[in-house]
Amino acid sequence: MIFTDDILTLRDEKVDNAIKSARNSIKEVDKILSSIKPAFNGERLLTDYELSKFLRVSRRTIQEYRNNLIIPYYKMGGKILYKESDIQKVLEQNYCKPIKI
Repeated sequence: MIFTDDILTLRDEKVDNAIKSARNSIKEVDKILSSIKPAFNGERLLTDYELSKFLRVSRRTIQEYRNNLIIPYYKMGGKILYKESDIQKVLEQNYCKPIKI
């Protein structure tokens, strides 16, 4: 450690590592907080991007689902949004149970 009159300085490696660690933690918390979206009337609304990641399909496939009226959506201006509960209903309605042999 580097001390000047018994004062720990910023040049100390441990202090530097602690500061870097704190900054990384703040970045991670910011990422988490930015991904949390407030509920709209108790509903979570998803964008094309979020829905495509959730369903693990391309955004083009999401657009096809929309065009073919497979999934319900809201359109406001140029923005498309999907209610999470509507997507859950569509998934449940299209669930295929395996056949026992």
